[in-house]
Amino acid sequence: MAKKLLEVARDKIRLKHYSYQTEKTYLGWMKRYVLFHGKKHPKDMGKLEIEEFLTDLAVNRSVSPSTQNQAFNALLFLYEKVLEISIKNENISALRAKEKIHIPAVLTIDEVKSVIFNSKGVYQLMLKLMYGCGLRMNELLRLRIKDIDFGFDKVCVWDSKSQQDRVLTLPQKIKEDLGIHIENVRKIHKNDILAGFGYVNLPFALDKKYPNANTEFKWQYLFPMNNITQDPRGDKKIRHHILSPTFGRNIKVAARLSYIDKKISAHTFRHSYATHLLQNGIDIRTISELLGHRNLQTTMIYTHIVKELNKDGVKSPLDF
Repeated sequence: MAKKLLEVARDKIRLKHYSYQTEKTYLGWMKRYVLFHGKKHPKDMGKLEIEEFLTDLAVNRSVSPSTQNQAFNALLFLYEKVLEISIKNENISALRAKEKIHIPAVLTIDEVKSVIFNSKGVYQLMLKLMYGCGLRMNELLRLRIKDIDFGFDKVCVWDSKSQQDRVLTLPQKIKEDLGIHIENVRKIHKNDILAGFGYVNLPFALDKKYPNANTEFKWQYLFPMNNITQDPRGDKKIRHHILSPTFGRNIKVAARLSYIDKKISAHTFRHSYATHLLQNGIDIRTISELLGHRNLQTTMIYTHIVKELNKDGVKSPLDF
């Protein structure tokens, strides 16, 4: 029963064009929910069982607020979209994981340059583009050849986390290197075609509307993997983009070589991008649009960061 339900849920998720990562995450939470209640079918459960599951995550599993919200969104999708049972008006009141307000780690411009300098190969170019445009990691990894517009010096980001398409300025310092990189990707793609491959997965079932598009160069990922792999959603072998764990490991290595003892991840460079723009006089509303935030309040954290960094007139009593 559970297996059949998850198959239906998977089809619904793909019909909504959610990412493969979201698909895996949602199906994982749905399975955990069913197992938590002894494999009872979700249609025979409701508000009480959802609250019990979410409360257990907060109390016994000590999950973060974002993780608990992710689980709730998965169950909301299960009931609303799969079972077609409305729970929006049920006033779910599970014990919520405690929200922690924290200021993100930010690098100085010199520290950013140091980490970039200690990055190797294609990962250095990726890091430059991510910092130079303030991209989320997934946005960077999912860029395709067609998303780089050298004529207008623009980078196009489609179907981002905020569901808002946006256009960003291509940093001039990487324009030449990016052009060379794309020509190398072109050679790889030509060899793949000759070897009988050259396929890439397409968003929104475009391969059905345009049968030959999945072998066109413009649809290839900007930062492809070294190896050809099996498409998890199809029967073809494809060249997928570099995976986030691979890129993340390379960032950590570069940070270690830079002897920077801050907590550094890919998102640190997005935080640093926004902070550096604010320090250079770019208004907060423009930065919010560049970051693709749905709510201006999300961007306001950077005004707090800059305020804290600018407390130069306040001395420690130890220095009196």
